[in-house]
Amino acid sequence: QVQLAESGGGLVQAGGSLRLSCAASGSIFRINNMGWYRQAPGKQRELVASIAIGGSTNYADSVKGRFTISRDSAKNTVYLQMNSLKPEDTAVYYCKVIHNFQSYWGQGTQVTVSS
Repeated sequence: QVQLAESGGGLVQAGGSLRLSCAASGSIFRINNMGWYRQAPGKQRELVASIAIGGSTNYADSVKGRFTISRDSAKNTVYLQMNSLKPEDTAVYYCKVIHNFQSYWGQGTQVTVSS
């Protein structure tokens, strides 16, 4: 079983920055992929960014050039550096980890960007 602990959400003004962290713990032996999703009120959950075991990354078009995903494999932790935040980035952000080809989700952390 894998547990995920997210941190770093909060309230920020437009143009500001936040850094999200997600640490995986438990019986970990093979993390295939780590990523961040978000869900705004009344909208479907969408991929924000992901990073594979080999280091390749994938970003939603709406965050390219503003957000950066990274991972510390030794700590089983994934980060999302969010710069130049916009009000439309307001959402609950969820960490997702694919471990041994099974998906695990964090509890979510609120990010609110004021205009």
